[in-house]
Amino acid sequence: MNDPNGFIYYQGNYHLFYQYFPYAPVWGTMHWGHAVSNDLIHWRHLDIAVFPTKQYDRNGAFSGSAIEKDGRMCLYYSAVRYLETDAENIHQAVDGNYETSQAMLVSEDGFHFDNWNGKKQVIPVSRDERIADAMHTRDPKVWTDNGTYYMLLGSTCRGETGRAVFYKSQDGENWQYAAQYRNKKFGRILECPDLFRLEDAYVFIGSAMYVGEPEHGYEHHAIAALAEFDSRTCGLEVSSEIQYVDYGMDLYAPQSNVDRDGRRVMIGWMRMPEAVEEEGKRPWNGMMCLPRVVEAAHGHIYFRVHPEADRFFSGKRQDTGCIDAGVPCRIRAVLSEGRSLDVGGYRIQVEDGYVKTDRSRVFHGIKGYTTKCSTPKRLEDFRLDIFVEPNLVEVFINDGEYVISNVVYGLGNRIDGEVECIWMPE
Repeated sequence: MNDPNGFIYYQGNYHLFYQYFPYAPVWGTMHWGHAVSNDLIHWRHLDIAVFPTKQYDRNGAFSGSAIEKDGRMCLYYSAVRYLETDAENIHQAVDGNYETSQAMLVSEDGFHFDNWNGKKQVIPVSRDERIADAMHTRDPKVWTDNGTYYMLLGSTCRGETGRAVFYKSQDGENWQYAAQYRNKKFGRILECPDLFRLEDAYVFIGSAMYVGEPEHGYEHHAIAALAEFDSRTCGLEVSSEIQYVDYGMDLYAPQSNVDRDGRRVMIGWMRMPEAVEEEGKRPWNGMMCLPRVVEAAHGHIYFRVHPEADRFFSGKRQDTGCIDAGVPCRIRAVLSEGRSLDVGGYRIQVEDGYVKTDRSRVFHGIKGYTTKCSTPKRLEDFRLDIFVEPNLVEVFINDGEYVISNVVYGLGNRIDGEVECIWMPE
């Protein structure tokens, strides 16, 4: 699994769709998996929701979003058709060349999806490079405001500069090009764009391709920035103060939604360089981070622990220096300069005012990926809220001022260092 898709609170349930290749723990022809929850913590997997059936989406349903319209759930996704299919692997395109259009699928109840009769291609492949790229224009984020529908797409200008492309509609089905915005901070290609309002500020989140260092394992990273947006013209301006969504550098393709209480909640995909193989189970690759509340204050974007996660991990308290390596837990600690904390081999320390993490001892010797991460700036406080599960450690620093989330393999059960408390789920 990879990108979260169609994240929505709909008729009393949270629905989270996600990019899914059902045949092996590798990337291939994309389907949409589907899970539902009533609290963002306990999820129930359902049948595949979206799969290829049309000429325009025959090679995959790429990422997209969902809205509620007239009581129905409308899924918007990028439909992919390979220009030439690899004869030895039909799930790959020759030379990686394909074309992308935008499509929608309407469900009457959010649980049943007619992939044969419920789909419609709403924006054809772009043949005008001045507007968008025929291949790299994808991941529609759709929302409504004062009766108008807006669609934001990630794209590229000649493969050199990432650009955000806007369309508008009066009915959510017939779309007209509105505007675009280019920014070198979007890398060479922008994907999975998101734009939303928080009180008096807009926040832009996107996944910028080719902005990272190849030697760190990933060249593509999720970024966030405060923004200004004119809904009449779809004019967008993004602040020069760009920050990463997560400084562990594994999180990618985040998507946000409004929760039942009106908070802006975000979930992102945690990239994994190797599949997890457990005895008696099918190998798997890819997972989602904990839900996070997005807030803006003092010119900075915070990604805080969601109240549902806080509630779930505030039950059974224990005082030992060990954790069950197979059970999620929460650890709170306050570090000072020069102090460190070791969680099952995963090390967190404060050095010269920076919070730094090191997963080298719990990364199975995997080569080509960074094992050491750090906050981007010196801090004055070092309050840590740490969520641990067998293959993921999420470190919330100073109530979400920064977050460092790292995929791990082979985590131990011993905790070395001073902690305030440890919680296990009830």
